[in-house]
Amino acid sequence: MTVRVVLADDQPLVRSGLRVLIADTPDLEVVGEAANGEEAVRLAKEVGPDVVVMDIRMPGMNGIEATSLVTSGPGATRVLVLTTFDEDEYVYGALRAGASGFAVKDMALDDILAAIRVVAAGDALIAPGITRRLIADFVGRPEPSPARAPRPVEGITEREREVLTLVGLGRSNSEIADELYITVATTKSHVARLFTKLGARDRVQLVIIAYESGLVSAPR
Repeated sequence: MTVRVVLADDQPLVRSGLRVLIADTPDLEVVGEAANGEEAVRLAKEVGPDVVVMDIRMPGMNGIEATSLVTSGPGATRVLVLTTFDEDEYVYGALRAGASGFAVKDMALDDILAAIRVVAAGDALIAPGITRRLIADFVGRPEPSPARAPRPVEGITEREREVLTLVGLGRSNSEIADELYITVATTKSHVARLFTKLGARDRVQLVIIAYESGLVSAPR
């Protein structure tokens, strides 16, 4: 199955480099390019890609605004944001807007390709080294947007609550399975039910819910 990708970046050189890289990758295909947020939103609606690789700083509509529009509604396209470590403020906004992944432009090219695949598969990815710090700081900030307002966790079983807590701690499915003495397949089933019951799009949103509900405390 080929993952269909739209590249949204105001720098032609970045788009060109990614396009050439993806052209040599059998399971990925570039189906459109955008130089700003408006074009990214239009292409997402017109061609229905699996993933939009979204820059944040673009003229006109920026990547955060575009992400909010691209990820809204049922069956929405997933967004992988390209950012840098010193742009946390932009990343917080993208989290609230519904982005499923965060990669940095100085990552190895193979890692960026892997990030596209992870996001397309319905999982979530944040560049190594910033996951817990980023989300812990994010959920502790005042004035959350209405779309990401804190919520109590209701309607889940005790086992699902345990799984949600471990997801919030950044554990992988295999690590959760080991800690709870269950199979990886069972873990995946619990995570899938959490997506449905809590209305979460992906693992990033489950982590946010775990923090906002108090199941996981931000490190001090």
